[in-house]
Amino acid sequence: MAQSLVADVPAIEEDFPRARRFMVDGQLTPNGITDPLLLGAMGEIPREAFLPPALRPRAYADEAVPLGGGRAMLAPMVLAKMIQLALPQPGERALVLAAGSGYGAAVLARMGLKVTAVESDAALAGPSERAFGFGLHGNRPTMVNADPRGGVPSGAPYRLILIEGAVEAVPAALGSQLGEGGRLLVIRREPGGTGRILMLRKLGGGLTEVAGPDAAGPLLADFAPAPGFVF
Repeated sequence: MAQSLVADVPAIEEDFPRARRFMVDGQLTPNGITDPLLLGAMGEIPREAFLPPALRPRAYADEAVPLGGGRAMLAPMVLAKMIQLALPQPGERALVLAAGSGYGAAVLARMGLKVTAVESDAALAGPSERAFGFGLHGNRPTMVNADPRGGVPSGAPYRLILIEGAVEAVPAALGSQLGEGGRLLVIRREPGGTGRILMLRKLGGGLTEVAGPDAAGPLLADFAPAPGFVF
């Protein structure tokens, strides 16, 4: 169960719009993030709205923000690199797994995608509905409180699947929910090793790998390896 507050983080007042501008101008654009839709979405969606009050001062730091229960809001740079690698297009159907408090899903929705988000922790999935009211102009993600390992077959095929964290292996069932040309983004972490962004693209009915840059993210217990996994 996610914790709603972290006692050692002071709930101080912050200039969030200025911090958000600095995130875009000081973190993202100098490090190769160029997609105008992505920069626009991350410049408009208030990250702090997806965090409990005690964690909001950390919303724009260049680090992941722990949400409890093994979930974290990915660092802005990590999320941006994952999304940019996939080249999302408005109107595409997207699935976000281990969605946490919903920030990544909100960014994709602001970019014009039709997003379904899955989070197993009801303490995170519930409050996200209120946060989706900020900056989305009516195109809100649909949040599903369920086990993310199985995806949402009823909404398939998806053009984009984003897993918000690190895994050692991806369930084969998720590959079957990608449409032809679809992309699955995740941080793959070898046992005892560092993480690296990985994109799986469905071509000719099979999955091809595209390796991205090194990246850190929480290791997702939901995706612990089991028979029937790829890699």
